[in-house]
Amino acid sequence: MQRRTLALVAANALLGAAVVVGVATPATAAPAAAPVAAVTTLTYDDTQAQQYATNDAAAAAIWNTDAPNVHIVKATRGQKVNIKIVADPGWPHTTLGPVRPSTSVQIWFGKQAVDEGFDKTRIIAHEMGHALGLPDNRTGLCSDLMSGHSAPVSCTNAHPSPAERAVVQRNYSRLAASDAPLTVVIQD
Repeated sequence: MQRRTLALVAANALLGAAVVVGVATPATAAPAAAPVAAVTTLTYDDTQAQQYATNDAAAAAIWNTDAPNVHIVKATRGQKVNIKIVADPGWPHTTLGPVRPSTSVQIWFGKQAVDEGFDKTRIIAHEMGHALGLPDNRTGLCSDLMSGHSAPVSCTNAHPSPAERAVVQRNYSRLAASDAPLTVVIQD
């Protein structure tokens, strides 16, 4: 048996095939520990939207709590920026992600939505949702962050729904699967 196994390993090595050799363990062996999920850290820069700095920080904190696979932090001087936030006189919009550590997206924090009375933290959390890979979902429900402006102006919920959180968690649990930037722009 040992001679056949070694011959099989040698043959597969020549062919470039991966071989997994298993070892039997007693039935009383402890189960293997669950793999620890990797956390993707993304940076943001809001120096061109300073009037919304408090809202930007609040939205990043919401995503950090609600989607632990991704951690959004303010970029330090000279650090690569993944999410650039710029004040804009128009309607908010964002390049659709999910942004990766090697890529970047831009969020235009549109003053038009602020002037219409929409909650600033909800606006930026919604736009960060686009950067993290969530499309609009015009349900009109305040509980759905990605319902955007289809929810009433009175809505101040800046937290993603459980379904929205799950999509972001999946996007960042598969980080290594695709590191290509996307160039779709979502107009809210």
